[in-house]
Amino acid sequence: MFSDNPLLAQLKQQMKENLPKKEGTVKATDKSFGFLEVDSKNSYFIAPSFMKKCIHGDKVVAIIRSENDKESAEPDELIEPALTRFIARIKLFKGRLNVVPDHPQLKKLSLKAKARKGVNPETLKDGDWVVAHLVDHPLAKDCDKDAFFVEISEKITDADDKIAPWWVTLAQNDLPNSEPQGLPEGETWRLKDDEALERRDLTDIPFVTIDGESTKDMDDALYAEQLDNGDFKVTIAIADPTAYITPDSDMDAVARKRGFTIYLPGRNIPMLPRDLADDLCSLKQDELRAALCCTVTVSKDGVIADDIEFFAANIKSHARLVYDHVSDWLETGNCTNWNPSEQIATVVSTLHKFAQARAQWRQNNAVVFPDRPDYRFELSEDNDVVAIHADMRRTANKLVEESMITANICAGKALKSAFNSGIFNTHAGFKEDKVKDVIELTNPSGELPFTAESIVTLEGFSALRRWLASQEENYLDNRIRKYQAYSEINHKPEQHFAMGLDIYATWTSPIRKYGDMINHRMLKALILNKEPVQTPDETIGEELSLCRRFHNMAERNVSDWLYARTLIKEPENGTVFQAEIFDISRAGARVRLLENGAAAFIPCSQIMDNKERISASRELGTIEIDGNVELKLGDVIEVTLTNVSIENRSIVAKPTQAFAPLPESSNAESNDANNAEVENAELKSE
Repeated sequence: MFSDNPLLAQLKQQMKENLPKKEGTVKATDKSFGFLEVDSKNSYFIAPSFMKKCIHGDKVVAIIRSENDKESAEPDELIEPALTRFIARIKLFKGRLNVVPDHPQLKKLSLKAKARKGVNPETLKDGDWVVAHLVDHPLAKDCDKDAFFVEISEKITDADDKIAPWWVTLAQNDLPNSEPQGLPEGETWRLKDDEALERRDLTDIPFVTIDGESTKDMDDALYAEQLDNGDFKVTIAIADPTAYITPDSDMDAVARKRGFTIYLPGRNIPMLPRDLADDLCSLKQDELRAALCCTVTVSKDGVIADDIEFFAANIKSHARLVYDHVSDWLETGNCTNWNPSEQIATVVSTLHKFAQARAQWRQNNAVVFPDRPDYRFELSEDNDVVAIHADMRRTANKLVEESMITANICAGKALKSAFNSGIFNTHAGFKEDKVKDVIELTNPSGELPFTAESIVTLEGFSALRRWLASQEENYLDNRIRKYQAYSEINHKPEQHFAMGLDIYATWTSPIRKYGDMINHRMLKALILNKEPVQTPDETIGEELSLCRRFHNMAERNVSDWLYARTLIKEPENGTVFQAEIFDISRAGARVRLLENGAAAFIPCSQIMDNKERISASRELGTIEIDGNVELKLGDVIEVTLTNVSIENRSIVAKPTQAFAPLPESSNAESNDANNAEVENAELKSE
């Protein structure tokens, strides 16, 4: 009789309004209850009945109730849902459509769903991958329902599709899964350059391209000659898609939205249509191509001169070379798969000498990244992993790298001087609030020439990084990297501390990077002594950085999926792997398997089962047992895998090293102390 009493409802509402409230994030558990995490120190119990109205990760306002000195949270109002657009798998329940979110913490969550217009529900089978959208949340202000409800907007692929890692990951990051549409049938690309732009005829210059064996979008060709005084005259020719694409065209808008070519294990999705990227703009051997070029003198000591010149040209590549073949030839003087002509051999040898000079200069004056392998998946035709290769950067790779770095330094200088604008890669060095910590770590006694004042300069930062690279252990280097700022894409010229360079603006990959297309247009304006037809606005850097972030996430996600597929049987095989610790948190350590590049997590419980004896510190980058540092960042240890989950794309490992137990008396004392703490906790709860 009281259920519909308005006075009773009003009284309940008033009582509710008088109770304290807290904002926080819902954390689910393996059980039916959860917690409201308000901050790193405070959390409140959420009873199972209230967890039914929220999802792990929801940000909510909750009513805090007290009973028998215990506080609990009752989620009352939704601030931000954990799910909006998300990837899910179909789960049919008595013939009715449900979805399960593809998230490790939400695998037990089954949500009622319906297919949107345009999606045929008859095609949706158990386990199929779909894009879903949460439309009803019980805690949302505008929701009058007590249950969650979802709409399915797209079927991604079938449950058993071996190509699912690629399609699902691209859909998850809202990235395209195919190349842009080219011109309508019957139309052809034509040059649209400024009529005043003259192209030099360099078809007689023996340019060479050096790429991977399967590369189709070849965007750089190189030529060098050594002068009588030992210096080098280097010319870098870069493919020129801006000759065909104007800033106001639909294709330019597509390229800007994509930002970059997407590179995933085993496949790529081009930024530009393949008839441009892989054909018309690709610097194929013996094919006439429009190019943007830079010529500069580099001294025999590796110093870049001031005679930087940019110009447009028509070129022909005289040799399509492969990294491994060139490396074999340079490293051993012989290659069974490649026998260069005298002319091409001279060009390659000269480029190699130039690259060595530049590499030595950077080693002494800038920052050189340590040599680490690039891990490459070899896939079968039906997308099974055949092998995982650890490819080291060989001589030819370094030759091309030094050429590209030189070209991008030249572009940075030219754009800064002419326009004080462009697309620049920048890095600010150490975070301001971490400078003092860096000095305390590296120079606590004051004996080294590093001070808080010096390391915020490019020269001081570079000197510190070179010193760190010379140390036998990687611990300090790993610690200090966490104090560095993130690299940025900037429309204003600023220094690049992480490379140790005063300026850096990429223009060498316009087929693959939209920012390089902008720089091409600005360099053409420099050549013509005109105002650019396009200059970067303030938002472009953030746009491109966001694109790059999602692309990196997609590449990592596909890799994690393939690693899980490949290593699924290793826990039962007991294979021992060498692994390097690259991150430590309170919960344990993250390691990279050196053989194949897979990332694995080592929980503290797999290191020491007595949690009172083990302590892991993110700040210190160490794991201590009984107060002694046993593991730290940069350590290489042996591990075996304990669990590999394809469903969660995760790998769990444990060290093969056994850590010494406490003496028996100490164990007894420790157990007594643990038992006492448990008893005290139980008494308090009662």
